[in-house]
Amino acid sequence: MTGKDWGRFGIFAGGTALLTMADEPIQKFALRLRNKNAGLRHVSSYVTNFGGLYEAYVLVGLGTYGFVFKNEKMRTTTLLATQSYITSAAMAYLIKFIAGRQRPSFYSKDHVEAEPTFHGPFFSGGRNANGNRINQSFPSGHTTAAFAAATVYAMEYKNRPWVPILSYSAATLIGLSRITENKHWFTDVFVGATLGYLTGRQVVNNYHRYSKLRSPKKNTLTFSLDYYDRTVMPGLVYRFR
Repeated sequence: MTGKDWGRFGIFAGGTALLTMADEPIQKFALRLRNKNAGLRHVSSYVTNFGGLYEAYVLVGLGTYGFVFKNEKMRTTTLLATQSYITSAAMAYLIKFIAGRQRPSFYSKDHVEAEPTFHGPFFSGGRNANGNRINQSFPSGHTTAAFAAATVYAMEYKNRPWVPILSYSAATLIGLSRITENKHWFTDVFVGATLGYLTGRQVVNNYHRYSKLRSPKKNTLTFSLDYYDRTVMPGLVYRFR
């Protein structure tokens, strides 16, 4: 990272710190909205799954399509999206461990309601009201992975406007569902989306930089010799770089 990058990171960190003041009001509003709307509860619980295992199924399906129908563009993009998905998930869980933030679904007999508290490393995450174990909250792993894969497809298919719109819309809905499902605070989702977006961009940019390094830098002239219908046909191919 350059000095300018660190400056941007400082601004982002400061902005995120300010946004934490909105975590509890947004959570309470989302829960009121969810409790009053049965349709929202149904849609939210369905959408949130696409930020986890369902998203892996989607990537497998798209990758299979690319291999079966020999669509090199789809195949390469899906492999890049998978790399971005795995990389961002690993980074998110490392940050979770370091931050040790308490989830909004955290339950303890000593607390009336959950607080968006950062406990630091080695915080186990605790349990929810049903007694089930929960992990740390910051950032949202579902949102991180969703934006990581969405960014790759959005960048590689930017010539088709509907692809970025669909990709980012799906990722945004997954992020919002993590709030309405009471799994994450607003800033968990915000930072997860940013982390996923930056990871996706880095994976795509690295791939294209590497491709340029591998490709010949000079103009090339190649000779070919084909035989067709009892006729020998020589040919020359000149490539401009």
